[in-house]
Amino acid sequence: MQHNDVLEGCAGGEAVESCDVLIVGAGFAGMYMLHLARRLGLSAVVVETASGVGGTWFWNRYPGARCDVESMQYSYSFSEELQQEWHWSERYASQPEILAYANYVAMKFDLLRDVKFNTRVMRAAFQEEESRWLVSTDQGTQYRAKWCVMATGCLSAAQTPNILGLETFKGGIYHTGNWPHEGVALSGQNVGVIGTGSSGIQVIPELAKQANHLYVFQRTPNFSIPARNRPMDADYENSWKKNYAERRALARSMPAGILSQFGDKSALAVSAEERRQEYERRWAAGGTSFMAAYPDLLRNAEANDTAAEFVREKIRQAVQDPMVAEPLVPVDHPIGAKRICADTNYFETFNRENVTLVDIRANPIRDISPGGVTAGSDFYELDSLVLATGFDAITGALNKIEIVGRQGLALTEKWRDGPKTFLGLMSTGFPNLFIVTGPGSPSVLTNVIVAIEDNVKWIAECIAYLIDVDAEYIEATASAEETWMEQVRKTAEGTLYIQAKSWYLGVNVPGKPAVFMPYVGGLPTYQKICDDVANEGYRGFSIGKRPN
Repeated sequence: MQHNDVLEGCAGGEAVESCDVLIVGAGFAGMYMLHLARRLGLSAVVVETASGVGGTWFWNRYPGARCDVESMQYSYSFSEELQQEWHWSERYASQPEILAYANYVAMKFDLLRDVKFNTRVMRAAFQEEESRWLVSTDQGTQYRAKWCVMATGCLSAAQTPNILGLETFKGGIYHTGNWPHEGVALSGQNVGVIGTGSSGIQVIPELAKQANHLYVFQRTPNFSIPARNRPMDADYENSWKKNYAERRALARSMPAGILSQFGDKSALAVSAEERRQEYERRWAAGGTSFMAAYPDLLRNAEANDTAAEFVREKIRQAVQDPMVAEPLVPVDHPIGAKRICADTNYFETFNRENVTLVDIRANPIRDISPGGVTAGSDFYELDSLVLATGFDAITGALNKIEIVGRQGLALTEKWRDGPKTFLGLMSTGFPNLFIVTGPGSPSVLTNVIVAIEDNVKWIAECIAYLIDVDAEYIEATASAEETWMEQVRKTAEGTLYIQAKSWYLGVNVPGKPAVFMPYVGGLPTYQKICDDVANEGYRGFSIGKRPN
């Protein structure tokens, strides 16, 4: 077992740095994995493309970028001292504050000395003869590690739309998922925004305050609930800090790992008046816990319709011009089947004189030219273009790396028809390669920091077990993987999620197989399955010694 980084010769005669655990990504998953690897007494290296920690919060610096999980819950729970000493300034933290928190954690736990910044992993290949991963980077450095942990994030591979002529546009082009760190001056400009998903809904109200005129190119309207963001209430903060352990445990008992007030009756079991009062109460409170009003909103279409119609009515009330309001009303998918958004004055922004909604479902974008965008028969002259077009979610960052397992099997080839994993943690044919919040785990349907902590803790305990039994490798069995993916599929089919063309299915990426990727059975059910697997000696995994 290596406990110090050393330089060795590799098969090609080049110098290779050896470590016990090689971690890809310095977001919240990678930082916690590094912390736990050290606690096991292992040497670990984190390789990170960016120049700093924070993962998605390092890159998503667009105006209005903010978390849609309350600050008191969107934070690490592993350190009581950290929980007590950090102060959040708002109910929902902004990107700069979350990034400051990530940097604070990195400094507090002395993580930076083991992070290689400005370095992209290009290839990771399993060396069968020695049960080690050989990882190559764009800096020419290589690492040999017994265990490789992919902490690459679910929303970290920005998706650029394939629009004719995009590359000819002479103005500035900015993607919300890779916003310039120095900021962008858009004051007095004619600005176009393509996309009205989560990032679009956050950035559009802010851009409208700056631009001379803002053109919003919308293909698919989305449901959104007012966030009701506000400065952190001292009494509320203190109530959490006095009972953090109890509240974290309660949160982990809830489907999304978020402490919410869950209704216990069907939406159809109460009167229309009582139902409306409950929706009004949750609308006034703000936030995505609106969907927790009734337990069957994502399982029963008729129940879902009651919530969807309530929000549609609110949109029509918020937007003054009925001709503008109607294209903003989602009618093609159940509420919550796509990621529901939390906003600040999103729909009200369309009442501004300097904002124009362009319905590109009715008038598709024909092309982009040096001076602007042509949609339908109309040309929109633009100085800058903002792409709020989301991500190649869940698998995108993994597929950017050439990952090669046993017998030369490429992960992209294995996943050609959709990702296959056991528990979202490992994929058959790729021993000692762990994935944090991978496809087949609850991941993006949860408070992702809770999902991260649970996955990373499981991985660390698994590695500790492997050390104890002097194992050389662990690998998911084909039968366990097949059974799990069937369970993921069947669980999704029992919900309304599959009725929406969403990035959960990958349909926003041309050529990507339409497979529902997250596990929708809820965090408590998933975590119990993971714990049971571990407690039964890692049932569903093959554990072996080095071949002679």
